[in-house]
Amino acid sequence: MGAERGRRRRLAGIVALALGGTLLAGCASMPDSGEVTSVDSSQRADADSQVRVYGVPPHKGEQPQDLVTGFLEATTSDDPDYATARMYLTKNAKRTWKPSEVTTVLSEPPKVDVSRTGERKQDFAVALNGKQVATVDDKHAYKPDEQDYGKQIRVALEDGEWRIDALPPGLVLGLADFQRIYRSVNKYYFAELGVSGVGEGRNVLVADPVYLRKRIDPVTSSVNALLDGPTTWLDPVATTAFREGTRVVDQRLSLDDSNALKVRFNGRANGTSEEQCLRMAAQVLYTVQDQSAKVSQVTLQRENGSQMCVLPRGQARQYAPDQTAGHPDRQYFVDAQHRMVSIADGEDDPQRVAGPFGAEGPVQLRSVAVARNEKRAAGVTANGQSLYVAGLEGGPALGDPRLTVRGGTKAGLTAPSWDGLGDLWVADQDPDRPRLLRLPGGMGAPEEVQVPRLDGGRITGLRVAADGVRIALLVTKGDRTTLKLGRVERHGGVGRMTLSVQELRSVAPRLEQVDAVSWAGGSRLLVAGSEQNGLQQLLYIETDGSLSNASALPGITGVRGIAAAENAAKAPTLVAERDGGIVRLLQDTNWKLVTKEGSAPVYPG
Repeated sequence: MGAERGRRRRLAGIVALALGGTLLAGCASMPDSGEVTSVDSSQRADADSQVRVYGVPPHKGEQPQDLVTGFLEATTSDDPDYATARMYLTKNAKRTWKPSEVTTVLSEPPKVDVSRTGERKQDFAVALNGKQVATVDDKHAYKPDEQDYGKQIRVALEDGEWRIDALPPGLVLGLADFQRIYRSVNKYYFAELGVSGVGEGRNVLVADPVYLRKRIDPVTSSVNALLDGPTTWLDPVATTAFREGTRVVDQRLSLDDSNALKVRFNGRANGTSEEQCLRMAAQVLYTVQDQSAKVSQVTLQRENGSQMCVLPRGQARQYAPDQTAGHPDRQYFVDAQHRMVSIADGEDDPQRVAGPFGAEGPVQLRSVAVARNEKRAAGVTANGQSLYVAGLEGGPALGDPRLTVRGGTKAGLTAPSWDGLGDLWVADQDPDRPRLLRLPGGMGAPEEVQVPRLDGGRITGLRVAADGVRIALLVTKGDRTTLKLGRVERHGGVGRMTLSVQELRSVAPRLEQVDAVSWAGGSRLLVAGSEQNGLQQLLYIETDGSLSNASALPGITGVRGIAAAENAAKAPTLVAERDGGIVRLLQDTNWKLVTKEGSAPVYPG
């Protein structure tokens, strides 16, 4: 039988119909009679989320080509423990194969090539080939990684039947199967802010995106992934309230009829203080809520079932991941007279802001940034050489610049950005001495932040996350600008803290040119850019580099600046600078012109 025919015959689809949230009896398990239904991979990719797909065991007398193809199909099934896939392995391979060790994602399902290497019956060589696009590690972290893929599989005769005796680590999936099987979930950990992590700063939650199987006990799998700790990239700037070794006792977790969740932990959770327990509960609540209905409360229990603490949804607001992102209801930009204006969703005409940035005066603006509490703003002058900070509620005159650099309109300072801790960030684009700078509290003396591994590039744009531990950078080298995500690490104590941006990673590797970026959620970026020889496009990208499952945006080109709210659920409107004017995208509409002359749109942040 041919490989494609083999692929189609090895998966059975079972529709699990739901009525009032309860599975109909008879659909919850694999039937033991009846015909096997053929389900093609391309059809499965878009299948309804309630369709369950199961693998078919190997047939008697299976030859190596169909054996390997059948195994690959079985790994794409909804079998929680890969029991059917293991039937294709020798006894030794069953013991050593670890499906969760790594997942390799190819652009298409792997191609199976079988060839004879000798005259003996067992002389076979089996190769898997394809184009790799990404990997997912044992902590479920996604990483774009494009390269040619080629691995060997060894087959052997065991009890007179061909079985797989050696195979590549983990799973090898085509992209369509990966998108059908897995979902992106945000785990939440507390930001490691050094001496800044006191008071409210101690409770800043950071989104840590991972990929988990969609239909395999989602609540339990997300809590277990949370207990595994932060992903390798985020770990140096994040911490957890859970003690090492804490595990869930119950095999399955689920929300009750009131959307409340109870979690019982092993003995490692004993002796937990009330404060620590509430922080643990907050991590659980926001992690589970990311992919379930709104959680009404979380109850944490000791191993013996006694209660440690209860965190109702209302009380959890003090730990909310968006608490430092602000609650914006206005957008801001620079008008034709180089003054700062703002506009709300229900308004048609922008209005000058109060304070020095909106008033006529000697300072004209090129770009602005608004603090998360919307009480202050920072502005870079039209020549790019000076940075000012002023109130947005009237008050004194502008005063002296907080920072002055050399360079003209083509260089100078980038647009500034505020984190949720009240610090102001900006980059000096001086070709001879490019620097990333932070102004503590927005008014402190500028401090240089080291950014290793720029590889000769310079920062030409930046947006720092509200949590203060992640920063999106536009890095220009030659005539190409790419998007990098950096990790902000803090070292030292009071009066001698130093900051650096470490482990820059590309989050839009397929874009040859990135023109603008904005945070658009806890783990989501809105990017304007283009692939090689392609038109500019607007798209959402997750901070791990995977494409977001958010709805596609209406087409628009010529974008020079883009603004989305980091608290996107409460402020969904997008704003863009296009061809020297400002346009907006309100919900359920298309792009609409705000003004023919304007630039540098921003939300607070």
